Amino acid sequence: MSNRFKPKFNIKKGDNVVVITGDDKDPKKARKVLEVYPDAAKVLVEGVNIVTKHTKPSAQNTKGGIVKKEAPIHISNIQLYDAKSGGATKVKRSREDGKLVRIAKKSGEVIK
Repeated sequence: MSNRFKPKFNIKKGDNVVVITGDDKDPKKARKVLEVYPDAAKVLVEGVNIVTKHTKPSAQNTKGGIVKKEAPIHISNIQLYDAKSGGATKVKRSREDGKLVRIAKKSGEVIK
């Protein structure tokens, strides 16, 4: 993506999210965001999109073999988790005391 129009996403590292589409879809289970890749519009979510990677033996990993790890998923496949309503919610941004805060649309609570 170009630097001129940098995308702004409502999801940050450490947020609790819900997977709304795909193989790991579970609209009631909250999962944690491990990493956000804004340029690729992807997110690394804990326990979602597990892939098997075959590794050769090296200096760090003398055994090698098959390793299971999370792969990034597209940011459109997740939504923020609202603890009060117990499900997915959209996000609204507004200013409070001169700072931009994220507010859950379902419950109206500020997201920390």
